[in-house]
Amino acid sequence: MKGLGRLIRRAVSNSKQFTQPSTTTTTTIPRRLIHASSSTASYHPSPNSTTTLLRSSPIPSSHSPTKWAGPFSGQRRNMFIQTQSTPNPSSLMFYPGKPVMDVGSSDFPHARAAMTSPLAKALFGIDGITRVFFGSDFVTVTKSEDASWDFLKPEIFAAIMDFYSSGQPLFLDSQTAAAMDTAIHEDDSETVAMIKELLETRIRPAVQDDGGDIEYCGFDPETGVVKLRMQGACSGCPSSSVTLKSGIENMLMHYVPEVKGVEQELDDDDGDAALSAQME
Repeated sequence: MKGLGRLIRRAVSNSKQFTQPSTTTTTTIPRRLIHASSSTASYHPSPNSTTTLLRSSPIPSSHSPTKWAGPFSGQRRNMFIQTQSTPNPSSLMFYPGKPVMDVGSSDFPHARAAMTSPLAKALFGIDGITRVFFGSDFVTVTKSEDASWDFLKPEIFAAIMDFYSSGQPLFLDSQTAAAMDTAIHEDDSETVAMIKELLETRIRPAVQDDGGDIEYCGFDPETGVVKLRMQGACSGCPSSSVTLKSGIENMLMHYVPEVKGVEQELDDDDGDAALSAQME
């Protein structure tokens, strides 16, 4: 992944002493600009390949024969929604132009996990959506292989726009928001604290640039293995294994001698898919 490629090059040139990352200049991938306004949206490709304009008709008045009713039963407001591609062709990042997660991130690998979030539930209500991920200021949506972005995008735009105009919280229960897996606790060893700090300050920002995230699942001091779970666009991405080994593993081993390797923790659904692929 592009974010970790930059990260690896910095790791090799840096000294073994861990320091805060310096400010670097990065190349920003052009985002496709979306203008979403009220009522049922329609998708109009622009001649400019990097910009797309989404417009829609006004909400019908109370005297109109057909009354508008969205999933959140509220009047929509104008929003600019930007999109950005990811290394995973089945995942796309949507930027609503306002914060999504105040702290951390949250991954919804299936519709059952989305019951705690009105926005995630609405997105899973769209046929062809298989995974949803919340980042700091973006929402990553993953589709099935046979679904087309041309048909999904207008519905995703409408779901995001409806949610932000409804005034509902992102989570029905604030306690269900993602836990800070990289928070350093008093009983953490120096090795674990260093691993968490690297994940939070150097590795996680690079992975989030690609529309995903990583979750720290534990460290085995006997084997030296760090267990991580890939989330968002990084989950199921063809290059995720390369990211783990060539990117994350190399950096952790470079700065923390106690780390001997990195292993990926799979979701139940991902594990079943991998097992089926091996049997075939």
